[in-house]
Amino acid sequence: MDRPATERKQLDSAELGVMAHLYRGEVYRSTIWRTRLDTTTNWSVVTLGVALSITYSSPQASPLPLVLVGILIIFFLMLEARRYRYFNVWRARCRWIELHFVAPLLRDGDLHLDQHWQDRLADDYLHPRYHVSMWTAVGRRIRRNYFWILLIQTAAYMGKLMVHPTSVSSVGELLERAAIGPIPGWFVLLAGGSYCLSWGLIAIASARIDANRARKRQDPLGMG
Repeated sequence: MDRPATERKQLDSAELGVMAHLYRGEVYRSTIWRTRLDTTTNWSVVTLGVALSITYSSPQASPLPLVLVGILIIFFLMLEARRYRYFNVWRARCRWIELHFVAPLLRDGDLHLDQHWQDRLADDYLHPRYHVSMWTAVGRRIRRNYFWILLIQTAAYMGKLMVHPTSVSSVGELLERAAIGPIPGWFVLLAGGSYCLSWGLIAIASARIDANRARKRQDPLGMG
């Protein structure tokens, strides 16, 4: 249902002051959650570094830590995606205020309240919600950071199997080294390949969803 085009009074100095403080608050919250995103990525890098140190400490060291660290990386990725969804709420509000409040105020001094951009912002405060899905957030974090973490993990694991304790001489020997207890090596490598492929597919699907949203978006750099 279209909102009636009613006249809206211009903001007075007190209301402009409230908007300024509101913008400062949203920038602060956006900054805090952006810092939390960096923290989660740092955790992933540190745990992978520890696993690399243990695995390559000696030729006889097991490659198992590089497999187990993958579980932690998944946990950190999901946690970071959740934090990204929160961050995106504050980022979108900041960008919306910049686009419709700060920029018009600096350009011509007219806030164009007749366009009812403030109604959309008010609705977001009255009915807060995430602007992106969990899987979209996961895909974005993989594309930004975790692709390289997963690539290093995979390359380090395969390198360990191929060079320690001696250079691998056959596929059978590679499968034997990849075995974990009663779990055959072919199954371990198949699971690892599926692990990497699944995150890659999520990243590609997320990129296509983002591209479609960008083409359909009516407001440039708008909410969400």
